[in-house]
Amino acid sequence: MAEYPQDVVHRFHASPEQVGAGLVGDPPRTWQSVVIEDYDPAWASRFVAARSVLTGALGGLVIGVEHVGSTSVPGLAAKPVVDIDLVIEDTTDESRYLPALERLGYRLVLREPWWHGHRMLVSPAEDVNLHVWPQGAPEPVRHRLFRDWLRSHPDDRERYATTKRRLARDTAQRPGDYSLAKNDVIDEIYARIFAS
Repeated sequence: MAEYPQDVVHRFHASPEQVGAGLVGDPPRTWQSVVIEDYDPAWASRFVAARSVLTGALGGLVIGVEHVGSTSVPGLAAKPVVDIDLVIEDTTDESRYLPALERLGYRLVLREPWWHGHRMLVSPAEDVNLHVWPQGAPEPVRHRLFRDWLRSHPDDRERYATTKRRLARDTAQRPGDYSLAKNDVIDEIYARIFAS
């Protein structure tokens, strides 16, 4: 069994005061409804193109760029929005990276210092969620573990897809509840990951 640091094993859950407190400006249109689509191989190509542009714009600031989330798992149904984890040395000094991202058309939508310094930006078409993390943050590690597990465990991949489709229907009138509604199945899968 692999050993993981405690901050990787234990998922962060925002307090009621923190939920929504980090919103900067208008929320993305993609938050207004949840549409789950069959896997599209073009999602991988969209990531490769975005990674190239990001690394070109940020150069030596980039420590890592990873395709994460459901669109990074071949065969997994997902919302058609590519999630990217961008790791840099420090997210607190936004003047070092935010202007370059804004020149690319990205728009800051979340600033969550309480969640390991997380920042989230959306692409101009709102088809990419760019998550910016400081070096050493546990969440990008968790994202990679989850992605890699689903890539190699088809039963959990299918369980997750089925749950997401059901929750998208169940929360159709309350799309803001969708992400939190997935916590139970996500926690179950993480329990298997950390027990392996």
